[in-house]
Amino acid sequence: MLRRVDQRQLTLTLVTSASAAIHWQLVPGDGEGIDTDPGERSRVMRLGRHCFLHLLSVELSEPLPADQVIEYDLWVAPESGEPRSWREWAPDLAFPGRARPGFVIRERVGRILHGSCRKPHHDSGDGLVRTANWLGERLDSPGEWPAALVMSGDQIYADDVAGPMLGAAHQLVARLGLPNELLEGATVSDSEALYSDHATYYRRERLLPTSRVNRRLREIFFGGARKPIFTADNAHNHLITLGEVIAMYLLVWSPAAWEGIDLSPPPWLDDEQRAHWQEEQPIIEAFRDGLPDVRRLLAHLPVAMMFDDHDITDDWNLNIGWEQAAYGHPFSRRIIGNALIGYCLFQGWGNAPERFSSDLLDEVQEALDSPGTPAHGDVLDRLLAFDRWHYQWPTDPPLLVLDTRTHRWRSERGVDRPSGLMDWEALTDLQSEILDRDAVILVSPAPMFGVKLIEAIQQVFTWLGKPLLVDAENWMAHPGAAYALMNLFRHPRTPRHFVILSGDVHYSFVYDVELRGRERGPDIWQVTSSGFRNEFPPGLLEVLDRLNRWLYAPWSPLNWFTKRRGMRVIPRKPTPASAGERLVNAAGVGLVDLDAQGRPIRVEQLAADGRDVRFELHEAEARWE
Repeated sequence: MLRRVDQRQLTLTLVTSASAAIHWQLVPGDGEGIDTDPGERSRVMRLGRHCFLHLLSVELSEPLPADQVIEYDLWVAPESGEPRSWREWAPDLAFPGRARPGFVIRERVGRILHGSCRKPHHDSGDGLVRTANWLGERLDSPGEWPAALVMSGDQIYADDVAGPMLGAAHQLVARLGLPNELLEGATVSDSEALYSDHATYYRRERLLPTSRVNRRLREIFFGGARKPIFTADNAHNHLITLGEVIAMYLLVWSPAAWEGIDLSPPPWLDDEQRAHWQEEQPIIEAFRDGLPDVRRLLAHLPVAMMFDDHDITDDWNLNIGWEQAAYGHPFSRRIIGNALIGYCLFQGWGNAPERFSSDLLDEVQEALDSPGTPAHGDVLDRLLAFDRWHYQWPTDPPLLVLDTRTHRWRSERGVDRPSGLMDWEALTDLQSEILDRDAVILVSPAPMFGVKLIEAIQQVFTWLGKPLLVDAENWMAHPGAAYALMNLFRHPRTPRHFVILSGDVHYSFVYDVELRGRERGPDIWQVTSSGFRNEFPPGLLEVLDRLNRWLYAPWSPLNWFTKRRGMRVIPRKPTPASAGERLVNAAGVGLVDLDAQGRPIRVEQLAADGRDVRFELHEAEARWE
């Protein structure tokens, strides 16, 4: 997988089943091959007896050319034996008819792809497969390649796992020799006991401690709450061990991980569980069958990532009460920490290798070698306190990716009130990063400017003391964070153009936003694409879309009760029209074309089913909020 790529620095991750050296040769244009040397930030992480994660960070003395395809070759050289080319172990890595895989370094961001929420057992096409096909049609036109593929959250679903997917993870854990993990505070002693327990599929809540103090913990992690808007039974297969997290990352991105996997249900399932497994199995098989295209795509485009809740667990850090329950018990703390180790290795490092010191990775390696020991607990403490998950790529315009999960602005009104998505210090730091720039691309996992009706429903449930039931997480949920965000846009030295890329909500939309009472900018575009492989309940979304248009029409007095009053919001209309006419409910990927000033001139949703939905601007529908 390609990660951060520019003219002088290249980042790549690769997993091998044996200890090996990696040789990476670049072939720009018709020139000679350029051998690369692993930089000082490169690292090999031993994940198990037969699993090695190579984190390659290469610094080049001479800049690579921009806006042309740079092909490359990869060889894996085991400690004993001859080097093996990618043509032997991943012959489908290059597009058909191409000699090698390759990438393009764009001099400026003229095009970008983005999305979130890739749930393997959602019954839809895969937006990443659609993206691979889309890129395959543009191989001879490097000017049409995007500068990056931005994944803004829920790259895995650690908390919502299909039975066949969890079964595949357990088989992969055994095949790769991922180490046994001692489990503190659980009713099973270690990971091997967990995997063999009859409650390991669809009944993991039974493996929690049974004391009264943990009733809330049980509800948070394994309750499978039915939510009025986001309706799903989830968490009964929540990932627990470090081995399961590692296996999940390999299974969602690589066809090689699926070799030899048997998706048949285990014999001890009851009739209800077996029926559920058999319902999920063909969906997981379809997901698996698309992975060669996904791996090929990820070998060709620079990929920027950021976590959201499902990468760790649902409603992660939603409010103080959640944090007290979740971090106050060693078992739940371990569940969260293991997912965070997985994020660190498979997502976080590739975003910004310079953020991860050698001693931090040494501590992570100690935990990988002996999970469940004090060394494991020490590194969990360190990662839970880590405050540099956010990052910036030096593109033009710059790409700023926000951590809206660990810098929360905790409510002073009560432990069950939603926390702000970013605290005062984080928002102040963001402001200092963007001052005096002409344009920026902000990646906020949750939309900064969302659908008013849905935010109002979330507010009602918050007043009722039930924010967890409706995922009451939006930028307007916390007064302090909301006003600080509005003030950021009103600063006299703020950029003239903001493009905000978001996901999270399982539908797609585009808003043009202007500040009231200013002659010039900033002009703000909220561009939301969600999900890669997830969708909103279709009938419910159509109703909410239509109600939102009526209740928050330009003449509606309800607009004066929003925290965004004084801003001109123009929703773009999808073409062809969607059922509710503003929100698009289609798994896929978002495409944004920018002009030389960093303004979006075309926004589309490339749907996994092959449709292209364009968001058109209709000035007559502008409204003041």
